Amino acid sequence: MANIDAGGDGGGKKGPGVKKAKKLSTTVDMTPMVDLGFLLITFFIFTTTMAQPTAMNLYMPKDVDKPEDQNKVKESGAFTIMLGKQDVVYYYEGLDPTQIKTATFKTIRDEIIRKRQNTNPEDLVVIIKPTIDATYKNTVDILDEMTINGIKRYAMVDISPQEYQLITITESAAGIK
Repeated sequence: MANIDAGGDGGGKKGPGVKKAKKLSTTVDMTPMVDLGFLLITFFIFTTTMAQPTAMNLYMPKDVDKPEDQNKVKESGAFTIMLGKQDVVYYYEGLDPTQIKTATFKTIRDEIIRKRQNTNPEDLVVIIKPTIDATYKNTVDILDEMTINGIKRYAMVDISPQEYQLITITESAAGIK
């Protein structure tokens, strides 16, 4: 609320016949303004739409009854990525896991790009096989790599015991615990 203080000495000339002018002083009470500010802040906080979570589109193949109706992968277009311990990535091209190679998350992108450039886009299929030692972060990172590199066809598959044994042998030879 605004208050007017009518007090004061007038200040000007003094003497007989000189009227004293009243000096008015005003003060403004800011309490209602602060209340209004907090009400507006509260209103905008409650009416604001929070960020919506975003998700990746994931297209799943149809279930089939007969194994011969399943999608087949050409050996020249297959690229298998296996996730191991300590952010190490193992990969091989084709369907022969004995030709296993080692990479990191920094270098696997180059291998994916190379494979994508050297393979017909309709034939390229990336098979992702996380091991029991792989972390959730590594699995999400490799799925992000598929999106970043524009890989349209990829699948997450359980790792076979033979592939896991190859990875364990490779890790023990490299001193990864």
